[in-house]
Amino acid sequence: MSKSPARRFRAVVFASALSALAAPVAQAQGDWPQWGGPSRNFIAKSKGLASSWPEKGPKQLWSRPLGEGYSAVVADGSVLYTMYSQGTQEVAVALDAATGKTLWEYKYDAAAPGMNYEFGAGPHSTPLVAGERVFTVGSTGKFHALDKKTGKVVWSKDLWKDLGGARMDRGYSCSPVAYKGLIIVTLGGPGQSLVALDQRDGRVVWKKQDLAVSPASHIVINVDGQDQLVAFTGGAVAGLDPATGELLWSQPHPTDFGLNITTPVWGEDNLLFVSSAYGGGSRVLRLTRDRATGKTAATEVWFHRRLRVHHTTAVRVGDTVYGSSGDFGPSPLVAVDVKTGQVLWQDRSFAKANLVYADGKFIVLDEDGQLGLATASPAGLKVISKVALLDGRAWTVPTLVGTRLYVRDRKNIVALDLS
Repeated sequence: MSKSPARRFRAVVFASALSALAAPVAQAQGDWPQWGGPSRNFIAKSKGLASSWPEKGPKQLWSRPLGEGYSAVVADGSVLYTMYSQGTQEVAVALDAATGKTLWEYKYDAAAPGMNYEFGAGPHSTPLVAGERVFTVGSTGKFHALDKKTGKVVWSKDLWKDLGGARMDRGYSCSPVAYKGLIIVTLGGPGQSLVALDQRDGRVVWKKQDLAVSPASHIVINVDGQDQLVAFTGGAVAGLDPATGELLWSQPHPTDFGLNITTPVWGEDNLLFVSSAYGGGSRVLRLTRDRATGKTAATEVWFHRRLRVHHTTAVRVGDTVYGSSGDFGPSPLVAVDVKTGQVLWQDRSFAKANLVYADGKFIVLDEDGQLGLATASPAGLKVISKVALLDGRAWTVPTLVGTRLYVRDRKNIVALDLS
């Protein structure tokens, strides 16, 4: 193991390669700057995806070893960002999207005595690109704001030691969300369930609420003209004012061990979908805001346990939500009518899977490393192509930028051309 200092910056610049190869990536349709993509809902605006793949799968552009971790890949123009672990260190890394070569790395100590890494070490959180910075949170709660071009530390916080946050024994996993100059993440502890930090200098703007912590990442929605932060906490789903942290509404959603993990799904019809394994189930709330009083009401539309999304993605297309259902063991893909809760179908074509939707198609990556192309509707699932791609546990959601797909397991990262 390296004896370098706990926090070490190492930049390796491939300027000529970047300038020569970046153009095709820069012209791709949209970026993927955060967990869940542009709108944090695992839906891309990509067009021109192939209607089927060759028998051996889509064209592979490059692949390389990366290291352990479940952190997803984010994309900003011609550069990719993600995180991985190497021994007792964690690494934030910038890669050339065209070649996979390292542009810079920032390493820091992440030794975690007593941490439960039964399912593998982190990082679990996904970086966020906002402005000229990349924001990362590691398994032990170490938060860094890095210059996205150089990897140099602009500011840092230790969420557990500096701010007294609640230690998560399987590792911190909340992916940061940006809101009007703020970065908001789970913190934990009395009166500080969540914290908002100033993007410029890391100053604490607010710490609020007494909600139980959970691994889930938050989203920002708009309810009848008001921005709200939706937090899927250890025992409830709640809405907060993202500017102040004030509680706007809360609805119980208990699970065994307080493990609400998935990201809530919001629709323009003011329906909010949440789902959990561990005895949780799925629930839809209708949010309505009285403009006269400013108060928001959360009304339960339906609840059942026939869809239990564990730690993978749930994606809404039209009036249907699609996701893998199950804790451990078989986890078929399930389609549910978001308005009624009716289970429309179940399909066992894939093991537990992450879904990304674009151009009328689903990109499916299951935990066994099978990558698939499919279409889905309330009538059923049609698997168009499927290929065995990855060898390690593939729990990381894919990233789609234009027609380029980036996938990783606990050993490698692979870039594919889906055109």
